[in-house]
Amino acid sequence: MSVQKELKEPIYYGDPAATGGISVFAQEFDELFSYDGDDLGVTYTPASSAFCLWAPTAQEAAVVLYGSWHEAAGDILPMIRDVRGTWRLSVAGNLEGKFYTYRVRIGEQWNEAADPYARAVGVNGDRAVILDLRKTDPQRWTEDKPPLADPVDAVIYELHLRDLSVHPASGIAHKGQYLGLAEEGTRGPGGILTGLDHISDLGVTHVQLLPIYDYATESVDETQLDQPHYNWGYDPKNYNAPEGSYATDPYDPALRIRELKTMIQTLHDRGLRVIMDVVYNHVYDGYLVNFTKLVPGYYLRYKQNGSLSNGSGCGNDVASERIMMTRFIVESVLYWAHEYHIDGFRFDLMGLLDIETMQEIRRRLDEIDPSLMTIGEGWLLDTELPAERLASQSNADALPGIGQFNDGFRDAVKGNIFRYEEPGFIGGKTGLEQVVKTGITGGVVYGQSMGAFADEPQQCVNFVECHDNHTLWDKIVISSKGESDERRREMHRLASAMVMTSQGIPFLHAGQEFMRTKDGVENSFKSPVEINRMDWERAAAHVEDIAYMKQLIALRQAHPAFRLRSAEEIRAQLMFEKAPAGAIAYTLRDHAGGDPALHLYVLYNSNTAGVSLDVPQLGEWSILFGEDLVSKLAGGKLTAKGIGMVVLAVRQ
Repeated sequence: MSVQKELKEPIYYGDPAATGGISVFAQEFDELFSYDGDDLGVTYTPASSAFCLWAPTAQEAAVVLYGSWHEAAGDILPMIRDVRGTWRLSVAGNLEGKFYTYRVRIGEQWNEAADPYARAVGVNGDRAVILDLRKTDPQRWTEDKPPLADPVDAVIYELHLRDLSVHPASGIAHKGQYLGLAEEGTRGPGGILTGLDHISDLGVTHVQLLPIYDYATESVDETQLDQPHYNWGYDPKNYNAPEGSYATDPYDPALRIRELKTMIQTLHDRGLRVIMDVVYNHVYDGYLVNFTKLVPGYYLRYKQNGSLSNGSGCGNDVASERIMMTRFIVESVLYWAHEYHIDGFRFDLMGLLDIETMQEIRRRLDEIDPSLMTIGEGWLLDTELPAERLASQSNADALPGIGQFNDGFRDAVKGNIFRYEEPGFIGGKTGLEQVVKTGITGGVVYGQSMGAFADEPQQCVNFVECHDNHTLWDKIVISSKGESDERRREMHRLASAMVMTSQGIPFLHAGQEFMRTKDGVENSFKSPVEINRMDWERAAAHVEDIAYMKQLIALRQAHPAFRLRSAEEIRAQLMFEKAPAGAIAYTLRDHAGGDPALHLYVLYNSNTAGVSLDVPQLGEWSILFGEDLVSKLAGGKLTAKGIGMVVLAVRQ
């Protein structure tokens, strides 16, 4: 029995009379109605505007023109049915600044929705807007990008735009806004650097922004931004338009675009690339989303009983495998890369997307610029698509050039994120050394007994903290009852050091450098801003820890041995040395990539009583990093006190 016949209200999933009886769920639907033109949405010129809508299940379609975002009634202009499920309308005259929606008749029901291809929207994203996008370019708008030779050279800094600036002590005028990240010369308590100056001073290469596309959520109303509001933004509404709550005026559709571009240009001018967090795996509401109103049943995955697939845990899963959804996702990514000069993309719950879509994204980005990064969460989730077709860690061999977050390394270092009170390697739990080593080696196959999901180190993103789950500090506090804060500080530093010196791509969460806390809140996606904001007073109290993070980043950037380009190099040059439980030691030998040290020796120690090890006889070792932890280095032995990382070098 087909899905169409099992549904209680089949008319909601399209009118078969409009498609010659072909169900929207049938394979033939894509074969007959998929459209490969590049003109979906609106094509604007001062002389006319051409509208193109894909809605093969509709019996009628129309454009509705409005004079404002809130005007009650608009001008209804019928569209003409064209090839392969498209509808067209050309309107003479200059429509710049006009608001518009589409109306479609599905059976006897009329649905009205914003254009899924909208590039500008009004307040709260309910209506699309016609703009001349060239007028949204800031005065300085170049395509020049900071250099990036290889993804493993990146140091990613994940940031929620509002978190950065809303604290009263941030010294930033445009609090919670795009322009807040573009402000320079801002200072906080004690004269510390804040905002962009702080990020730039750390030495990171990429700022990864939590969603900045237009999102829908009950907790953020763009007409009431003077009221308390907060959300991470993982509720997609209009994929190709910026979020209005971060603009100085959400009522001006062009302004949010110009301010976002200004922010990106400023970051580029400061040597920072921008990664955009994109959420193509689900939508805010599977029944109210524009996609469903215009072509019911097509864009989302359904179970055999007609209910929505929900591997995302957000109520629905996008059917990325369907031709028009694939095209939408790919074209959306390319649009952000072209129009906004975005330098990379982080795919939320990437394991719900299909392999072919991710491969096509990587192929098309390579045509633009191979240095544009693609990373994602390759978790294997329960969705209505066979596991072998999903872009998950288990299928990483089919996804070259796409980085996958290494949750195994994360959990081994700091403790399982779902078992709150369970410590990890840094907390003294033994038996985790082997899993930690899979992160040290960049997730690649390393001998017969070691290896994770990666074929090459560019496919492994190592991290111990992100916006999800407890911050590293909060996890340590929960899992180390009875310990002093000084001991916890040592654990925290060790975890960050392990990320920054492991092979692959290192990833930091904003505030990790000053031991960020969210007061124990696990997932703060809609907690008050007071929980989420970056606490610049805490930063001022942890200037030594910020300096430590700067030293770690500088260490990685100074030594190519921590950024080996291939699995072959890693297997040839990285050698694990003997170490007792609670400690891991390895050498990076005979590096030929211009490293100022011929050999490096790295020790991660979580033993509170210290540790003594034999160091390989490769020359006269000197201390490169962690001198305060070394009590003895002589006679072929290294004795280290307390928790932390030590790096030795034999210089050329």
